[in-house]
Amino acid sequence: MLEFRTKGYQGYSVKYSPFFDNRLATAASANFGLVGNGRLFILSLTPQGIIAEKWYDTKDALYDTTWSETHENHLLASCGDGSVRLYDLAHDAFPIAAWTEHAREVFSVHWNLVAKSTFLSCSWDGCIKIYDPSNNQSLLSLPTHSCTYAAQWSPHEPSLLAGVTSDSMVHVFDVRAPGGGRAVVKWGNHSAAGGMGMPPGTNVAPAEVLCMDWNKYRPGVLATAGVDRVIRTWDYRMPGRPLAILPGHEFAVRKVTWSPHLPDVLLSASYDMTCRIWEDGTRGGVDGRPVDPMAFGGGREVGRMGAHTEFATGVDWCLFGSEGWCASCAWDERVLVWDVRAFMRS
Repeated sequence: MLEFRTKGYQGYSVKYSPFFDNRLATAASANFGLVGNGRLFILSLTPQGIIAEKWYDTKDALYDTTWSETHENHLLASCGDGSVRLYDLAHDAFPIAAWTEHAREVFSVHWNLVAKSTFLSCSWDGCIKIYDPSNNQSLLSLPTHSCTYAAQWSPHEPSLLAGVTSDSMVHVFDVRAPGGGRAVVKWGNHSAAGGMGMPPGTNVAPAEVLCMDWNKYRPGVLATAGVDRVIRTWDYRMPGRPLAILPGHEFAVRKVTWSPHLPDVLLSASYDMTCRIWEDGTRGGVDGRPVDPMAFGGGREVGRMGAHTEFATGVDWCLFGSEGWCASCAWDERVLVWDVRAFMRS
């Protein structure tokens, strides 16, 4: 396991470069993101360990980062002052572009994986905005009417995106649909109902949804998780009930991400200080027997990494090389690079 210390800054997000297997970006904030400045670290994996190529300081906290899909040296950062900033590694100190249209903290940014000329941001101000990096204004604003913690473009459809909000809702937008600013489908995610992952008759208040990710192999399938500690997988075309339920975390789940190598494996990072590996049950049991992924408590955790000593807030898979390498970050001021396979139970 490799380690890098973001001394004085608590990590919020870590992302592998889509161009280089040895380059990472980490968005971190002083004072746990509550007050003070932020720092965007550009890290390299070398035979001598992880080193910082460079870093960019901001006057407000940083909550997320994402690499450009068109330029190997470009990446975005989302800022607590409501701005989205575009950096070029060939330039020092300052962003090469910035957008300041959000009224509150920008909590997530994501580059379009299919139509690579656009990216999005989402904010606590209750909207998702779409941009072209060559334009100094956003192209479209999509209202969610609630604090939006995460949003992502689909890896299968260039016009499809989803976002999750504090009112326990999942919103799916198609920007080509008539009236483009309306969700094509939305549903309650973490609320009181047997079909939502709790035993029938259990009364549970709706919980904030903090994270989501699209499956890389199965169009229409996404995973969500949040304050109620349960990961759920869905097909947005049939949103009446989840496809699978994966309980197990002891505190809120801050990040969930599907494997880029396998269609049924995902990683999560939680405030319980662990990163956990899951199988969603679509391939059956460990000895080939069928599994009911909808059985409460029947979700399959197949491993966990517990080296972090504070809230685990970010985790990301490496796209290159042998499957299983990932990076995680936490409020313990550490970025860890580790092999998922070493933590999976046989």
